[in-house]
Amino acid sequence: MSQNSDTVTMVLGASPHTLRYSNKAVRKLTAHGHAVVAVGNRLNTIGDIQIVTGMPELKNVHTVTLYLNADRQQAYEDYLLSLRPQRIIFNPGAENPRLAARAREAGIEAIEACTLVLLSIGEY
Repeated sequence: MSQNSDTVTMVLGASPHTLRYSNKAVRKLTAHGHAVVAVGNRLNTIGDIQIVTGMPELKNVHTVTLYLNADRQQAYEDYLLSLRPQRIIFNPGAENPRLAARAREAGIEAIEACTLVLLSIGEY
């Protein structure tokens, strides 16, 4: 699935620690030319990308890729659905059948996959 250049990927659970998969995803997404909003639990940076906190007001979110476990996602569920992304990717460890069902009911594609793998095989 290709993304329009006017759309954004939100990485929820972004970490400044280079060994974290969310950090690797932000870097790989930007290297592939995707506009990224990194949302984490404290302000920091990943390369040139500012990590923001809270629930930023965003438009044109194409994909939300999750790096938080289901318990930590609860506070964001209504917010994520309100963004009306085209899809939500539940990375390994972020699986959440309840949120996936809610997303599908709202017409949002919900998949369990690895963003890094999708990017590496050209399926992002």
